[in-house]
Amino acid sequence: TLTRFFAFHFLFPFVIAGMTMVHLLFLHQTGSNNPLGLNSGGDKVPFHPSFSYKDLLGFAVLLVVLATIALFTPNLLGDPDNFTPANPLVTPPHIKPEWYFLFAYAILRSIPDKLGGVLALLASILVVLIVPFLH
Repeated sequence: TLTRFFAFHFLFPFVIAGMTMVHLLFLHQTGSNNPLGLNSGGDKVPFHPSFSYKDLLGFAVLLVVLATIALFTPNLLGDPDNFTPANPLVTPPHIKPEWYFLFAYAILRSIPDKLGGVLALLASILVVLIVPFLH
């Protein structure tokens, strides 16, 4: 049922996190090892504190930069078209889709017939799906 599906999607990340913690615990106890079982004998640097502090510092710097942008200049990364007043009776002529839909928009706009545009769009997607099997 849908409720079980939602419950699964809520609980599954916790299961993955738990399995990751168990994996890291076993890896920490026995150490990393190659499949042949030979000892590499290389110089080892402990993860904590060397890499832990470095990662924590990088996270803190990025968090400060993101918080500064979000709190002091929230419109810096926004699109200026979002600030024009909306008229519910007129569709703006400058609207275009995001970059990942531009190919579909161009195909649909280039063919005046609606059915022809949809068929051309489906044909273009079919070509992309078939090309790997042609080599």
